[in-house]
Amino acid sequence: MPIALVVHGGAWDIPDDEVEPHLAGCRRALMVGWEALSSGASALDAVESAVRVMEDDPAFDSGVGSVLNRNGLVELDAALMDGATLRSGAVAAVRGVRNPVTLARRVLDSEAVLLVGQGAEHFADAVGIERCANEDLVVPRERMRWEELRHREAYRTPDAFQRPPGEIAGQRGIVWGGSDRETAYAASLHAEHHPLRCDQPGDTVGAVALDRYGNLAVATSTGGTPFKLPGRVGDTPLIGAGLYADVQTGGCASTGWGESIIKVLLAKTATDLLGAGHAPADAARMAIERLEQRVYGLGGVILLDVRGRIGFAFNTPRMAYAYCIEGREIVTGV
Repeated sequence: MPIALVVHGGAWDIPDDEVEPHLAGCRRALMVGWEALSSGASALDAVESAVRVMEDDPAFDSGVGSVLNRNGLVELDAALMDGATLRSGAVAAVRGVRNPVTLARRVLDSEAVLLVGQGAEHFADAVGIERCANEDLVVPRERMRWEELRHREAYRTPDAFQRPPGEIAGQRGIVWGGSDRETAYAASLHAEHHPLRCDQPGDTVGAVALDRYGNLAVATSTGGTPFKLPGRVGDTPLIGAGLYADVQTGGCASTGWGESIIKVLLAKTATDLLGAGHAPADAARMAIERLEQRVYGLGGVILLDVRGRIGFAFNTPRMAYAYCIEGREIVTGV
């Protein structure tokens, strides 16, 4: 059975000048995770190491470089899931942790499944996870974004909440593809798409891996949505919504507008389609179609089945991704 790994760096309207950093960051994450897989590491180890690379890369909305909430603070969510045992670990609304995916890994090895806020921070201290100051996670780009948003009329009231951008009427389309030659050709035929704009950073970075032992694992991490309400949690740490892994079906990591993704349990929807016999590229496309049609959602998914086949789909203007299957060349795209 070939080893395989796929990563993504978020689905949104990535600006032209940020495309290359996103591609380079996804490639670096892939290479680190691939080195682990090639050395015989477990799928869990591989996805954790890949996501840590993206958490340390200020190009992404995860760890260093994350968006700020309304109080000007970084609050992070992360999760992992093991496809063999269905064990998972997640943290949400945690502050002062540079690599929340590693904290989520420690939760996976504990008696808990999800820890939030101060409880997650106390757990981090108890298990020896390195802490940092809020300013260590803030980059000038996000400080400027926060200053701009807090002066917008729509964001001035304490209870203001922006509707998911997909709920705005407009023409949508899906970009999709995967590792099979047939689906790659199908994706090229689908080139005339008109995705809705989603001009704020997309929730989440993610990784899905298949190891030499036939096991699948998924990891996700995010800073959330810009100027979010303090304590807001999206899909990223929620099993079935932001991620899912099962060796009987496949593994999926979601990205996009979390409030919409949660409603359709996007990751579980996608892996159930794999279980129903659909190829990964088709399952990814069908899952995003459901997100669109049912809740007008915007986002993307990366998928990996138990045969090592990869698929992806998104209905935002761009989604950065990279993947590799043993014996084949690395593929990157946006």
